[in-house]
Amino acid sequence: MNTELKQTVTLIADIGGTNIRLALAHKENTLQLTEVETYKCSEFTSLKEVIALYIDLKKLNDSVINACLAIACPVDNDLISMTNLPWQFSQKLLKTELNLHSLTFINDYTAIAMAIPYLDDTQKIKVGGGGVISNHPIAVCGPGTGLGVAHLVPVNNKWHCFSGEGGHTDFSAVDELDIKILQHLQKSKTRVSYEQLLSGYGLEQIYTAICSINNQTDRKLTAEDISSKALREDCLLCQKALSQFCKILGSFAGNLALTMNTKSGVYIAGGIVPRFVEYLKNSDFRSRFESKGRLSNITKNTPTFIITEQQPGLLGAAAFLLQ
Repeated sequence: MNTELKQTVTLIADIGGTNIRLALAHKENTLQLTEVETYKCSEFTSLKEVIALYIDLKKLNDSVINACLAIACPVDNDLISMTNLPWQFSQKLLKTELNLHSLTFINDYTAIAMAIPYLDDTQKIKVGGGGVISNHPIAVCGPGTGLGVAHLVPVNNKWHCFSGEGGHTDFSAVDELDIKILQHLQKSKTRVSYEQLLSGYGLEQIYTAICSINNQTDRKLTAEDISSKALREDCLLCQKALSQFCKILGSFAGNLALTMNTKSGVYIAGGIVPRFVEYLKNSDFRSRFESKGRLSNITKNTPTFIITEQQPGLLGAAAFLLQ
């Protein structure tokens, strides 16, 4: 069949350590995802195997396929080795083996950031004051397994993502309890980063430190246990831990707002915060976000949002390729 007569499709994927989500993307008046499928990575021996299955099931073998794949690992080199899976592959070879017209890999956090300009009010929740000023920088951070950070900057009617390792910057204590938690962690660590507090593991470390500070027994609770007990008000130490987590997150998010003067907003992503949206809204998150001394006028006017969209990785991969 002549290539010019073939159907052209945009194939996107969000590849994590547990699941891989695939879909087709379309952009008319709005960005739309169709044919969304989720597969367990553990049930496949390679990335090629699962994508080939999707192409077969959706009858795309005779199509011109442009693909953008978001993946939870570095994508700078041709050879990609996944951190949490025994999958290793060459980007060039994968493109050839799957007969793709084009193939682009992006980091999973770049994808989440790229999704932000396309979110409507049903896909995000505003926390506190401030108003969006269009076409200005955006920041996003996401407590999850780690602490992802990225910035979006508008250039020539396109969004450009600057990702980095902002979650690994030095933790800066603000209040008395922050100082005590830092001192506790410094007994076992040579350096304390924000990620060691703003992640699932970080919430556990905050809880452990608060137990020690209060001369109480550490019950070795998971992050999910701590947040659940705090929300049910079953455990005072868990409540203190979750409260301090929200405060520290506010301070960190405020730092991001100052770094790039993010007048279009600071967004919270990741798998942790969406579990307790109302709690965060009623916490000291926003007051710590705004509390920046002489420059508090910047953060007071900067809006903050929690991303509630279930597929930001897919949406962002589509946005990256189609913009």
